Amino acid sequence: MNLSPAPLKRSIRGRDIHEQHRVATPLELLFDLTFVVAVALAAAQLHHAEGAHHIVQALPGYLLAFFAIWWAWMNYTWFASAYDNDDAVHRILTLLQMGGVLVFATGVPGLFEGQFFLGVLGYALMRLPLCIQWIRAGMGDAERRAVCWRYATGIAVVQVLWILFHMARSQGWLAEGMIWPVLIVLVALDLSVPAWAERPGPATPWHPHHIAERYSGFVIMILGEAILGTTNAIAGLVQAHGSSWDVGLVGLGGALLAFCLWWMYFLLPSGEALHHHRNRSFGWGYGHYFAFAALAAVGSGLEVVADTLKATSEATQQASHASSPLFAISAVAIPEALFVFFIWALYRYVTRAQDNQMGLVIVVLACIGLGPLAVAQGLPLPWGLVLLSLGPAIAIIYNERGRQRRADRFAVQ
Repeated sequence: MNLSPAPLKRSIRGRDIHEQHRVATPLELLFDLTFVVAVALAAAQLHHAEGAHHIVQALPGYLLAFFAIWWAWMNYTWFASAYDNDDAVHRILTLLQMGGVLVFATGVPGLFEGQFFLGVLGYALMRLPLCIQWIRAGMGDAERRAVCWRYATGIAVVQVLWILFHMARSQGWLAEGMIWPVLIVLVALDLSVPAWAERPGPATPWHPHHIAERYSGFVIMILGEAILGTTNAIAGLVQAHGSSWDVGLVGLGGALLAFCLWWMYFLLPSGEALHHHRNRSFGWGYGHYFAFAALAAVGSGLEVVADTLKATSEATQQASHASSPLFAISAVAIPEALFVFFIWALYRYVTRAQDNQMGLVIVVLACIGLGPLAVAQGLPLPWGLVLLSLGPAIAIIYNERGRQRRADRFAVQ
């Protein structure tokens, strides 16, 4: 690694959007690890709320926490795709952002309880170093200097507003009924910064295949957190009550579902689509918030299933403290159905494919609905969990066979 003073003076220039073999850097992968902690804590809080049947009360906090996680990650990712030169300053500024992620992660539980200090502090620490990154990019990229500095200005102004919000909240200057309306306005302002900054053009030189890979990595990160949470819950069940067929089926069902959802996501031809339709990047990038949040909620639901199985195996468990099998399977099926829908919506938006697969999506969603329906009719919960993979499996088989048919048709021609 070059530790000479030269990298500190090196200007940042835009990357080549046609660069061959562009992949995630080791620093980007390390950066992602800090978000594993934040995602895990947000999913854990949702899991606790679901277990206590407080999902409606906890949902706003979950959506806000996941917005902050996703938005900070997304902004860094698109900046790095366009301007990452891997010099010493870039690494140090990334380290500061990673520290902000960890501070924010410690404040995630407070967001579910209306406590915003650590959340706002961590969010500002995640975002403000990016202002310096954009200023450096503007100094090195004369063609896009106005765009880069608008990014820096917009991010800085919105962070000041977040800090002022916390001050007003802590001093009692903001009425309780105005907290969430103000939060919604702040989120909207944050979301508007890229569109405002990119408006004068030319667009920042992000790499389509690199962006697609980074988003794919985030999907894998969320699925890994879901698998870990479910495994820990099952391990506790085995330690307390020993192994059984039901425990094995829950483990199999959780792993199979994660595998199917992973495969479904990678059916999306994101890299090629973004390469040919760069103008659709905003809708594609923003739309992933809903898919990511739903996927993380699937992991929380899997833990609820394991908890419910544990509760039913304890003779002393009071019914008032246990989630019903129907509630538990629904905690998985509902976010799974949302994930499937949003993945289809992203596919339809970014490709404008003539085969919009609406019929297939309806079949998949109907199959997902069979899980809760079957459990309500008496099917054991572990088997209901396994049944939730049927719909995604149908979508995978249909698309893979279609891909092969298209390849064979091309070979004949």
